[in-house]
Amino acid sequence: MSAVFNFTFVPWFRSVAPYIHKFRNQTFVVGVCGEAIAAGKLQYLAQDLAMIQSMGVQIVLVHGFRPQVNEQLKAKGHAAKYSHGMRITDEVALDCAQEAAGQLRYEIEAAFSQGLPNTPMAGATVRVMSGNFITARPVGIVDGVDFAHSGLVRKVDVAGIQRTLDMGAMVLLSPFGFSPTGEAFNLTMEEVATSVAIALQADKLIFVTEIPGIRVRPNEAESEDNPIDTELPLATAEKILTQVGAGQQPTDTAFYLQHCVKACKAGVERSHIIPFAVDGSLLLEIYVHDGIGTMVVDEKLESLREATSDDVAGILHLIEPFEKDGTLVKRSRTEIERDAGQYSIIEHDGVIFACAALYPYPEARTAEMAALTVSPQVQGQGDGERVLKRIEHRAKAAGLESIFVLTTRTMHWFLKRGFVPADPEWLPEARKRKYNWDRKSQVLVKKLQ
Repeated sequence: MSAVFNFTFVPWFRSVAPYIHKFRNQTFVVGVCGEAIAAGKLQYLAQDLAMIQSMGVQIVLVHGFRPQVNEQLKAKGHAAKYSHGMRITDEVALDCAQEAAGQLRYEIEAAFSQGLPNTPMAGATVRVMSGNFITARPVGIVDGVDFAHSGLVRKVDVAGIQRTLDMGAMVLLSPFGFSPTGEAFNLTMEEVATSVAIALQADKLIFVTEIPGIRVRPNEAESEDNPIDTELPLATAEKILTQVGAGQQPTDTAFYLQHCVKACKAGVERSHIIPFAVDGSLLLEIYVHDGIGTMVVDEKLESLREATSDDVAGILHLIEPFEKDGTLVKRSRTEIERDAGQYSIIEHDGVIFACAALYPYPEARTAEMAALTVSPQVQGQGDGERVLKRIEHRAKAAGLESIFVLTTRTMHWFLKRGFVPADPEWLPEARKRKYNWDRKSQVLVKKLQ
């Protein structure tokens, strides 16, 4: 084994370990669109889901089957009909949906049963269990359109799903539900996945989709390096939905986003939209810091916000110990009062647990993030990253291209989060004039994507 491989593998594995610890015993609901299976991605998705489960994550897998049903309809000479973003399920379409669901369930169970040597599934024992966990009701007639056997989720058997998960099995759900009288209804994968995630209060809802994610920043040309927004605060996602209207096609901005917002508002803290076209997208989204798709996150905005003059005392109390030990440059009360609006803070029950300030240099298209501080009481719980993300979003909203920090003791924390070293001569002229050459602070820069 080469030294080069050791050099790259060991740091990578160590960087992944915190996420393995964090997600152990958590519940993820994963919705996979039928197009992913039609594109031949099932084997790789099964391998990745098996690995994620082996690291202690409880998984509910919901499959879609739009193209498979359409293929069955075409074979029978019957046209697919849609309205309001849903399939109109007549008798023929219901038969086709049942046939497609049965075939897909067989293929998915077979994919999780593979155990060939020298493959990621070698030695894996993945039990996949399905059941009548979804009670449905008819969509009925909407705007004069009779949806026939199309339905909506009425109830999720939370206890039954949880018992199955606790047994160590992966739960597989088709987009079907049944009424108390035994009538079958064709549902959408997106609604089933969202309803199950909400009912279970899952830790993540993940859609594996035809699209790479969501891009919302206006007046900015797309680039190959930056095709999407990797994180959207819930409030921003809600605002987007009011601007773009309903999404009826999978490629519409609102199509998956509306379900992510619904889940987050109902208590699922993180919802993701990731592309099946990228190999390993599930692993990249879950175990790599910046991910591969778009994550909608409930930031709990009542606690993560910009500071006011009323917060000055709390900020001073938070940063004072770090000023005394030399981690932070000392700031006077007058300076913090003057710059209070520059600070973003995390506050719980009137106590400030984290803060950082943003000082823009518009002429250089950059900004300094200063005084990033997290209370020792909550270190290791992600508050530092939440504040960093807030600062990044503020800088992006101001049209800036990068942020930079000056640090003497926390260089590695920033390096792990995408910052790179720069020479002090890189600093904007106005900031360079205030640079303390005796302190020898490291300059670290992060480009905003």
